[in-house]
Amino acid sequence: MSPTDPSPTLLLVDGHAYAYRAFYAIRSLNSPDGAPTNAIYGFVKMLQKMEGILRPSHRLVLWDRGLAAERMAELPGYKQQRSPTPEDLERQFPEIERWLDAAGIAAWSQAETEADDWIGTYARRAEAQGWRTVVASSDKDFMQLVGPQVGLFNPNDKTEKVWTAAEVEAKTGVQPHQVVDWLSLIGDAVDNIPGVPGVGPKTATQLLLKYGSIESLLARVSEVKSESQRSNLQASVEQLQRNRRLISLKTDLSGGPALESLRAGTPDAPGRERLGAMYRRWGFRSLLSELGLPWEEASGQGTLL
Repeated sequence: MSPTDPSPTLLLVDGHAYAYRAFYAIRSLNSPDGAPTNAIYGFVKMLQKMEGILRPSHRLVLWDRGLAAERMAELPGYKQQRSPTPEDLERQFPEIERWLDAAGIAAWSQAETEADDWIGTYARRAEAQGWRTVVASSDKDFMQLVGPQVGLFNPNDKTEKVWTAAEVEAKTGVQPHQVVDWLSLIGDAVDNIPGVPGVGPKTATQLLLKYGSIESLLARVSEVKSESQRSNLQASVEQLQRNRRLISLKTDLSGGPALESLRAGTPDAPGRERLGAMYRRWGFRSLLSELGLPWEEASGQGTLL
C-alpha cells in the first residue's frame, strides 16, 4: 500500500481512540479563555501527520454512539469495566467534530452502533470496489480485517508502516482470518471478554497452528495432550462460541455516506474562515499560520465560533 499507488485509498480513523490518545499525550493545553484544548490539538496534528504519511484519496472518521444491543445481550458486562470519559475530554468531542466539518473531512456515527462495526463495513465496501483501505487504530480487533486490500496503521508502531498479514502474524503468530478465534481463546480484557482459563496468547497460537480453528479444535479436543487444557476447553464451548460473536466485526451495516463522497481535499473558503476562527479561539497560532491567515481577525470578517 504505497502512498504513491494511484488506486483509491480510503483512510478509516477510529475517532474516539485517537481523541483519547491525544488527550493523554498532551497533558495540559488550554484556550485563552481557559477551556481544555489538548485533545483537539493532538487530534488535529495526528490526523495531519497520518495524511502526510498515507496520502489517502478518501477519508472517513468513525465515532462510537453507544454499544451494540446484541453484544450487551450476549454479555451484560461487555466493556462495562471502562472508566467514565474524563469531563475535560468530553467537552472537546463536539469541538473536534466541528473542526472535521470545517476541514471538509467526513465523519459518521449511528446511535447504539460501535465505530468498530462501521470501520469493518466501510473496509469491506471499499474492498468490493477494488479500493485499498487503511484502518488507523491500535485496537487489535481490526487485525481480523487485514488482507491484500486492507492494512492497519497502528499509532503504537513507531515504524509508521502499514501493517499487512505479515505484521499480524508477527504480532499474534496466526493469520488474520484466525484472529477472531485467537482473541476468543485468550479473551480481551479491554472489552471485558473472558478467555479460556489457562490459555494465553502463546498457547492459543500453538492450538490454532495445529488445529486451524476453534471449530476444528473442539471437534478434536480429545487430542489435546494437557489434561487441564482439555478440561478447560471442554467447559468453555458455549463461551468460545459467544466470544466469536462478540469479537467478530459487523461488515454489512446499511446506510452511511457513499464512498465517492469521502474524497479528500482542502477546505473551501468558508471552511478556511471557520477554521481560522476556531484556531484563534483555541489559541492555535501555528495552525492558523499554516492556513496563511493572520492572528488578528480583520474587522467585519465575522464573529468567532
